[in-house]
Amino acid sequence: MTLLNPMTPREIVSELDKYIIGQSKAKRAVSIALRNRWRRQQVDKSLRDEIAPKNIIMIGPTGVGKTEIARRLARLANAPFIKVEASKFTEVGYVGKDVESMIRELMDYGVKIVREEEQARVQVRAQELAEERLLDILLPPLPKKRPGSVVSGEEAVKGEKEEQDNAREKMRELLRGGRLDDRVVELDLTSQPTHMIEVISAGGLEDLGMNLREMLGSMMPKSKKRRKIKVSEARVILIQDEASRLIDMDEVIKKAIELVEQNGIIFLDEVDKIAGREGGHGPEVSREGVQRDLLPIVEGSNVNTKYGIVKTDHILFIAAGAFHVSKPSDLIPEFQGRFPIRVELDSLTKDDFLRILLEPKNSLVKQCKALLKTEGLTVEFSKDAVLEMCEFAALVNSQTENIGARRLHTIMERVLDEISFEAPERSCKEILVDGKYVRERLRDIVKDKDLSRYIL
Repeated sequence: MTLLNPMTPREIVSELDKYIIGQSKAKRAVSIALRNRWRRQQVDKSLRDEIAPKNIIMIGPTGVGKTEIARRLARLANAPFIKVEASKFTEVGYVGKDVESMIRELMDYGVKIVREEEQARVQVRAQELAEERLLDILLPPLPKKRPGSVVSGEEAVKGEKEEQDNAREKMRELLRGGRLDDRVVELDLTSQPTHMIEVISAGGLEDLGMNLREMLGSMMPKSKKRRKIKVSEARVILIQDEASRLIDMDEVIKKAIELVEQNGIIFLDEVDKIAGREGGHGPEVSREGVQRDLLPIVEGSNVNTKYGIVKTDHILFIAAGAFHVSKPSDLIPEFQGRFPIRVELDSLTKDDFLRILLEPKNSLVKQCKALLKTEGLTVEFSKDAVLEMCEFAALVNSQTENIGARRLHTIMERVLDEISFEAPERSCKEILVDGKYVRERLRDIVKDKDLSRYIL
């Protein structure tokens, strides 16, 4: 099993600070939760299974960093992570997404992580085997001499073998040097049958439908097709083929199940949409019913996946919601009890927008400059330009829907719209975006509130 990175809570917060501005309470909460998972692995085995994860509810408006905190946390832990929306689930008996599907998705991702780790482990050996197969294609072995041929004897056979070995080594040098990359070779590729039977399933039958598709696909005969491709492409295909041969998939699945059970993280978004106990009548999906279906998964249960049974007892659940209309206390008591840690995230201010544009390693300004650099353009943003964009973002958020930092994406695209469109044909390769340019691009839109609702 891939062990968790034993980072301290302070180190975890420091890493999160590189990508997410503010929200210190939420960062502290998730850093402690992640550290507790490492601590649990150090505890005596007799007590380890008794320690349950401390699930978290993040409360705050959209666009303030809830999803990004959970996603970055999973990357730090190298843990299987998925984001699901609680509003997509339905009660048992209704057509819709089954709550257990999120565990199946998490398991798929866990298998992907372990498979990639195993492929990296056997990569060198796979490259060696792929190279030998390529050399066999480029330089086929000499045909064996028939009995009674003119050339015979041990010395002649030895000479031919030496000559072939020398030619193979010369070909190997050319191959490793990339001098044969454009040469075309013929390769037998296994192709999956294209005529598949589509299985339409609903609700809890979605996993059955997936398994039926796989079963029917495996029953269909796989055909081999001979294709002419370049050596550079053939090398990649052969390395992947050899790596898959070297990997024991049974061992991969075993490790993946343990990884998901011990380190898996599920981000349950829009949990406020299933809060409330409306007393409607008739055949409709109730929010409380969805909560009750989610409850066993969060509490800990066994879920059947195509890889086997997965226990959810120690999967960390991070729920999030804006809770504008409802509040956490509107959730059923049993569901609330499984999320003992609650943190409120702050709304973003103009100063926060300024830091978001400039400070993170993946800031919007750095992204836009890098994208336009591919066209040969050097774009610089003056300080007053950045301040103006933050001012407009805060203003539009206050006048219309508050969508947090996502407003900056819209503002930035609007400001750079003309530059991005004309970038390939521009003769002037150095551009300065100043406050005046930003005001010209946004003034009319912000003035007209009705228009800003549609454009910004």
